[in-house]
Amino acid sequence: MTVDGKAVSNAQILSPDNEFWIFGYGSLIWKPPPSFDRRVPGYIKGYVRRFWQVSLPTCQKLTSSSPGRVVTLIERSAWDILTDHHSVDEAVWGVVYRIKSSEVESVKEYLDIREINGYSVHQVEVHQSEPTLPTITAIVYIGTPSNPQFVGSPPPNATDLARRIYYCRGPSGENREYLYQLHKSLIELCPDIKDNHVHDLQLRVALIEESEAGVGCEYNTNDVRPQNTDDEEVEK
Repeated sequence: MTVDGKAVSNAQILSPDNEFWIFGYGSLIWKPPPSFDRRVPGYIKGYVRRFWQVSLPTCQKLTSSSPGRVVTLIERSAWDILTDHHSVDEAVWGVVYRIKSSEVESVKEYLDIREINGYSVHQVEVHQSEPTLPTITAIVYIGTPSNPQFVGSPPPNATDLARRIYYCRGPSGENREYLYQLHKSLIELCPDIKDNHVHDLQLRVALIEESEAGVGCEYNTNDVRPQNTDDEEVEK
């Protein structure tokens, strides 16, 4: 396993209490890893969640001819130099899972396979939803801007991104269902906090679905036309 591209030992990815925690900010929220014995809602600071990672057929959602999008995290310092269409949120909400000590190795192997596709392992401090409780040291899988599946530089046009998410589908289902489930899960985690990026995309995709209700549409990459050349999407 690596952290920021550097190999680390098992001891280095354990919390100070010798516990193994994994923070989920995407599908791990509603599709937990195996063999966990605690599930704790919480948030991390210093990152921004964005649908700026290509989804490949070997690991997640779609066919290679029309790859969809899944979420990744961008460090705030890297996000600050981008021209994003959405405002930044103060925190990224998700769920942190504690893995049974006897199952740590097998769960790491499972996650490394599940989260392949340009993701690397990072260490974060997770703030629990109850502010009086201590933070939890956890690992998180992130598709950094340097990975080949990252499509956030420059940030994609929000309308074009919503159209791609609406039309794309693959062996694991429709890309929009991933978005809808994430939006629903975040509301359930913290009803008073809104993820501006996810919320806006959910509204845009829902409007597309409403306008095309009853119409059979196949996704065509030519249908996703940027509003100007500066917003053109980058595809693998």
